[in-house]
Amino acid sequence: MAAPLLDPRDLDFMLYELFDVESMTSRERYSDHNRETFDAAINTSRVVAEKYFLPIRQKVDTNQPTFDGEKVHMIPEIKVALDAVVEAGLAAPGADYELGGMQLPALVAAVSGAYLNAAASTTMGYIGLTNANANLINAHGTPQQKEKWLAPLLNGRFAGTMAMSEPGAGSSLSDLTTYAVPVDDGTYRITGNKIWISGGDHELNENIVHLVLARVKGAARGIKGISLFIVPKFLVNDDGSLGARNDVTLAGLFHKMGGRGQTSTALNFGEKEGATGYLVGEENRGLLYMFHMMNEARIMVGSAASIIALCGYQYSLDYAKERPQGRLPSTKDPLSPPVNIIEHADVRRMLLAQKAYAEGAYALCLLGTKLADDLHTAPSERERKEAHQLLDFLTPIIKSWPSEYGPKANYLAIQVLGGSGYVNEHPVEMMYRDNRLNPIHEGTTGIQSLDLLARKVPQNDLAGYTACLEAIQDTIAVARNRSELSDFADELEAAIGTVKEVTKFLLGSMLEKDIDLVLANSVKYLDLFGNVVIAWIWLKQGIVAAAGLEASSHTADKNFYSGKLQAMRYFYRYELPEIDAWAKLLLALDDTTLAMQADWF
Repeated sequence: MAAPLLDPRDLDFMLYELFDVESMTSRERYSDHNRETFDAAINTSRVVAEKYFLPIRQKVDTNQPTFDGEKVHMIPEIKVALDAVVEAGLAAPGADYELGGMQLPALVAAVSGAYLNAAASTTMGYIGLTNANANLINAHGTPQQKEKWLAPLLNGRFAGTMAMSEPGAGSSLSDLTTYAVPVDDGTYRITGNKIWISGGDHELNENIVHLVLARVKGAARGIKGISLFIVPKFLVNDDGSLGARNDVTLAGLFHKMGGRGQTSTALNFGEKEGATGYLVGEENRGLLYMFHMMNEARIMVGSAASIIALCGYQYSLDYAKERPQGRLPSTKDPLSPPVNIIEHADVRRMLLAQKAYAEGAYALCLLGTKLADDLHTAPSERERKEAHQLLDFLTPIIKSWPSEYGPKANYLAIQVLGGSGYVNEHPVEMMYRDNRLNPIHEGTTGIQSLDLLARKVPQNDLAGYTACLEAIQDTIAVARNRSELSDFADELEAAIGTVKEVTKFLLGSMLEKDIDLVLANSVKYLDLFGNVVIAWIWLKQGIVAAAGLEASSHTADKNFYSGKLQAMRYFYRYELPEIDAWAKLLLALDDTTLAMQADWF
């Protein structure tokens, strides 16, 4: 029997027990829904994933898109699968009814999409980026822009991208050189080059709508002079039909280590007279608008990383239960039958680590998804403000922790399979390659660490930082009511003390000492804070699991909840203690990396 893509019992736990998604039906937007409609959407997603994406998974991986100088070519099964997603209503299940969506809570839409992402990996990126593109236009576009672009983006006619990076300005957007010139009809002519544009060209949709960062001629240098433009592959007439080809050219495709279902492109804008672009919002505020899409994409990246980790965990778990090899050290009889490898302690260690990483990471991403929903649909202004504050603070952790520990989980999945894990007859090596992109996507881990320490922590008088610690303290208070969790609550309390000590020291040092020295080890600060946040997420799961175990009468449920509690125990015993070494390094303002000279390498 083939390994399941994901564990449906765990998804139910996340949705209905940990986050109580059924309570969302009390909100007017979701009042038409109930658990039956939620489960129907999720089950439909699973069926589409297993019918259309799973059978072509390896074929997609071994047949990268090609470019003949005029068009992009890819295996036809990709379009069939993506069209099936659209036809099932799963392309934008959280969108408004009038835009063709199901108006599902974001949590349900996310879990529904989990099956598709587990089977399709980055091939679903075409749809994910298109949704994020549409959401930005919906948030910041004019009524005319919304009318023109939203429906075709959300119903699958058009695809969407974000076009930021350039050959000379990757993550350093202040250095971008793509420029825009206003013309008399209110449009702009865009000229420049963009690279690493996911889904930047293909033949899967009638049109591709690029959201392009550019500097209006004469605007200030740096990020304050950046504007945002809608630049379609084909111009669109007033009646919605396609017009002339815009001056947007595919310069070439990049061939990736993994994630081969989605094109990665170099695009030229304005090889002739300039690509027609439509200004979003006001000039010079483009980066502010683009952060709407970037933040959504950061949660999307973290979610993708955790889903691939979950998928690899399920596969290696299934393999470990079926693969006989070796005997326990206590067995002296060489003629005794070999045991399945799951009986070996080190294999259990690797499976526990995967479970702790993947389920902790995915729960964190779902928390971010819920907060993103709350900031729009929570019943009170206070709740919406609190959701925004906490989500804004957690976003760099939501992006970076799953994208760092997801590949670690996939590494362990390969190790569990041994030699079988290293060959492409098993998919875990592909999962590792697919997942390795996520620490790079939407800002490297180093960039996320700078965002957290230099921006998120101190901004608004530490409001987000304080809100995060208060939320963790609330969970600790609840956990202390259960004797089996009190030790974990104490350990998390001590970890918060470490965070406070390190944070106070680093913030003070940023004012008094060399800022480059203080930020030299910002990644270790991100690691430290990330491990504390995941320990919090596991304590939240532990509270629910302990109550479930106490109330359970069925063996399967008892086993499930016991597994949750053991994964929590693993994280607290094996992973959380690492923060002490990182704290020591940070409090010393260690200059080992900064003091290293380029000529010494």
